[in-house]
Amino acid sequence: MHIITFKRLSAFWDVHPDAEQPLRAWFHHARRAAWWTPADVKRDFAGASIITGNRVVFNIKGNTYRVVVKIEYRLGRIYIRFVGSHGEYDRVDVTTI
Repeated sequence: MHIITFKRLSAFWDVHPDAEQPLRAWFHHARRAAWWTPADVKRDFAGASIITGNRVVFNIKGNTYRVVVKIEYRLGRIYIRFVGSHGEYDRVDVTTI
């Protein structure tokens, strides 16, 4: 999968250094993945939440942080829409970001 944009992840861990290793691990796994359907994502990340509009919420570092992505399965692209703490996540509408 092609992930757009890595910069959002690195900018986040610059502020939250404890998130760097878990975010790097997620990035490397997702980059090597071949996700054609939401079921493929769930196979690799059972704790992921599939949201309307091809969005997926990933729990990072034991649910301390969240990553919300939009996946264009047909194109093999992952668009990072949100990276934040669990509290910050509670204040966004994941169906519109």
